[in-house]
Amino acid sequence: MESLAMLVLLFFSQGQSSTPEVEKRSTCDRCDERLFCDCSSRNYRHVPTVTVTEVVTLDLSFNDITTVAEDDLREYTWLRTLDLRSNRIQSIHEWAFHLLQGLESLDLSYNQLAALNPVWFSKLLSLQHLNLLGNCYRTLGPGGTSLTRLRFLRFGNPALEEVRRGDLAGVRQLDQLEVYGNNLKRYDPGSLGDLWPLRVVTLRLRGPFQDNLTLVSSIFHDVSYSETFLVVADVLLSEKTSAAPFSEINRRRVRSILFQNATLTDEAMIHVLEVCHNPDRNLFPYAGAWKPARRTHLVNMDTVYFRNIEVMEVFKFTSFLNLGFLLKYLRQISIINCKVYVMPCLTSHLLTQLEYLDLSSNLLTDLTLTESLCHGHGILRNLRVINVSDNALKSLSIVSKLVTRLDKLIHLDISQNAYTSMPPTCSWPQTLTHLNISWAKLQRVTHCLPLTLEILDLGHNDLTAFHSVALPVLRELHLSGNKLRRLPPGWLFPSLEVLLIQSNTLNMFGPMDLQLYRKLRALQAGQNRFVCSCEFVYFMVWRWGGAVEGSVELTDRWDNYLCDSPLPLQGQRVDRVRLSPFQCHRILVVSALCGCVLASGILFVILLWKLHVVWYVRMMWAWLKAKRNSGNQRRRDAAGNAEPLCYDAFVSYSEQDAEWVEEFLVPELENSQPPLSLCLHKRDFLPGHWIIDNIINAMERSRRTLFVLSEHFVHSNWCRYELDFSHFRLFDGDSEAAVLVLLEPISKDDVPKRFCKLRKLMSSRTYLEWPQEDERRAEFWSNLRLAVRGGDEL
Repeated sequence: MESLAMLVLLFFSQGQSSTPEVEKRSTCDRCDERLFCDCSSRNYRHVPTVTVTEVVTLDLSFNDITTVAEDDLREYTWLRTLDLRSNRIQSIHEWAFHLLQGLESLDLSYNQLAALNPVWFSKLLSLQHLNLLGNCYRTLGPGGTSLTRLRFLRFGNPALEEVRRGDLAGVRQLDQLEVYGNNLKRYDPGSLGDLWPLRVVTLRLRGPFQDNLTLVSSIFHDVSYSETFLVVADVLLSEKTSAAPFSEINRRRVRSILFQNATLTDEAMIHVLEVCHNPDRNLFPYAGAWKPARRTHLVNMDTVYFRNIEVMEVFKFTSFLNLGFLLKYLRQISIINCKVYVMPCLTSHLLTQLEYLDLSSNLLTDLTLTESLCHGHGILRNLRVINVSDNALKSLSIVSKLVTRLDKLIHLDISQNAYTSMPPTCSWPQTLTHLNISWAKLQRVTHCLPLTLEILDLGHNDLTAFHSVALPVLRELHLSGNKLRRLPPGWLFPSLEVLLIQSNTLNMFGPMDLQLYRKLRALQAGQNRFVCSCEFVYFMVWRWGGAVEGSVELTDRWDNYLCDSPLPLQGQRVDRVRLSPFQCHRILVVSALCGCVLASGILFVILLWKLHVVWYVRMMWAWLKAKRNSGNQRRRDAAGNAEPLCYDAFVSYSEQDAEWVEEFLVPELENSQPPLSLCLHKRDFLPGHWIIDNIINAMERSRRTLFVLSEHFVHSNWCRYELDFSHFRLFDGDSEAAVLVLLEPISKDDVPKRFCKLRKLMSSRTYLEWPQEDERRAEFWSNLRLAVRGGDEL
């Protein structure tokens, strides 16, 4: 039974352990101070949580999210932008977006939504941008959602087959509309008719253009207004009949049409021009070999825009001469990235009204540009703007000569070419105010630059300096992406208002640099190699950190101002650097520290002097030295034993008291019974020895040291030496070694304070005083003999 119970428990425990756990939601920590959370490309399978509250922008694009549940977005009530594009979303709960009432932009493009539910958007009353491209729904589904603030709508996909009236009910005012309907089969007229003002409409209707021109005509009728910019993309126009839908554009007087990624034959293009005969219309077509026999009513069509054109049968496309009927009216021509290598001079003769010419990203060379801008009476005389950037030009001198005669030229863009040097001088039209020579390989600047410039772009060259070239009317200077180490001198540009000098090798700049720019109001100097010195950090924080309002504004972000050195600060934002006073005021701090050390040293020396520490050290050194010499002498004794005591007392006295010592002290002690042996320096010190060695030896070979104290003694240097060494002997522990005789009354205060032991003995022990009365002298001598012999305390 017990075994059976165990089996049952094991079975249930295994069953419980096999129950799948609910997968926890991941957390996204890539949020910044702008409340923007970049959670894209992180392989999330569910909507994650974030580390900040009140997030405003949430980017969840390029993940593996398949479902948006009811509670996934509950915590994002402050959200303004939600990007869910390029996931694998198949289902969205009806109430998933209901708490996002402040949402303004929603991107659900390129997912796997098989149907659209209008309930999703029913509470999104603030929604302005909605992108539904690239899913797999076949229809938009029933309308009715009131998206009154929606201004930008993109919908459609290869699976979209029908757009029915009422699908967009509730959408009223759209600024931009994009429809992907390459496989659209049904369109109810009027389905897009209530959307206005429709400033930009993009239609991708490749299939209907081939199979159902009536459907295309209905759509054109509904989305065409006089101010609409119509983009017709991904179409193939090969026959005369394919131009029929454009008659609706003519009726609605659409003024601008752009063919994007379109394939057109010459015949179809001519018919498009024929039906689009509105004289105020701008047409941006694909061009081919047209015959002049075909004329259209395009007298006032002034703009033609070609981009990314590939001419398949280039041998048939010889020139624009056959379009002379069109070219003579044009004011703006853009031929971008079309592999154009020359515009013949004969074609330039036809462009009598041309004001804007853009031949960027082509194959022009110095030779072919000379052909295109050929000399001749009235040729391109009205040109105001020329853009020949991103070609194969090499000579700045040739370009300047070609444009000199264009006396109305204002703007010249010759960037992204192969210029390596700038000639010393150049000739330019006096009207030129804008010059762009960026993204070249220029290493220095010369007086080739025209003095009339107001805007100059020399960014992304190899410039290491900009000096000696004055531009008096220059208002805007672009120098980003060079190798400049310092700001150009401001006195060269008295009218400069905007300076861009990002991504150079600047180390620092300061108030003196900016003061030279008298009218500067905007500066971008980030992404440089800043040395975060105290002066630079203080200037940046004080000048632009909010401490003071100034006339110059940093227009790029603080994230671009990072320290490159010193190494401990590398990578830190300049405005967040905190330097210590020692780093910023090193000389002052070192001076203060030195002053403190000096003052402390002086106080310490005074303290040592007051406490007689120097004296103690000197005496200790002399004592140790003398004792070492004495020890060496004893080691030289043949018997190897310590030298015996030779004297009963060493007498220390002043020379002025020698008479008393010799007449009274010596006879009384040495002639006593038994006699006492005294050591006197006059007779017993060894000649030729150091005096201190004699003193130490005499004290060490005597049982006692007898001090004859008087005023003369206190002021005698040698007596004080003897007193010093006796003092150290007292510190050795022999407090009986000193015998004090006061030859005349003297207070203990007359003894120097450093003799603390002697002063203490004078306070605690009885000393002998030389009596003036004769009857008391016998007692004095008796007591003295007893003291010298080591009798009891007196």
